[in-house]
Amino acid sequence: NADLKRLQDHRVVAMADHDPAAAAYKVLRTHVLQRMRVKGWKTLAITSPGEGNGKTITAINLAISLARDVKQTVLLVDLDLRRPSIARYFFDHAVPGLSDYITDDRPLSELLLNPGIERLVLLPGHHSFTHSSEVLCSPKVIGMVDELKARYEDRLILFDMPPVLASDDVIAFLPYLDAVMLVIEEGRTSKDELTSAYSLLSEEKVLGTVL
Repeated sequence: NADLKRLQDHRVVAMADHDPAAAAYKVLRTHVLQRMRVKGWKTLAITSPGEGNGKTITAINLAISLARDVKQTVLLVDLDLRRPSIARYFFDHAVPGLSDYITDDRPLSELLLNPGIERLVLLPGHHSFTHSSEVLCSPKVIGMVDELKARYEDRLILFDMPPVLASDDVIAFLPYLDAVMLVIEEGRTSKDELTSAYSLLSEEKVLGTVL
């Protein structure tokens, strides 16, 4: 199980009932759920224009917030294949993950982790890949996404993905996603970066922007 103090030290606040940031994530959760349900969508990628904008911390907090409130389960998948980092927020030791499924044929059932938060399941990344967009669009990974979507009818799947402007991963994977959420950072994300990111994404798939 994940260490709650470790999570808080890493700015994972969605379980802190009296934290103003946790309240903000509840508002975000409601917006996301409403929009996903209206469209009948199940898969949501969280990305950002550039590095360090807060996409991973947003993905983790949103996943926890969703799992705490809804009757459906939530699966958080680390699809930032170049820089997988979700596991280190939850655990102080290495855990197997997606790379073991891709390269060593480990079954998904051995890699899905319950961090001790009810209705939340994690699929960490583990080792990184250099040719990440090719790996993402391989039949093996596409088949995995289909399997994850089919396994539980009412489960929301969140993918933490690389920044849009850092690689072509998100664009290459876009056909296999229902929706994309863009995380931008005040004082860091420029207007040009935001415009460029939006131009690369399908407008009808952009669920919204988180500041």
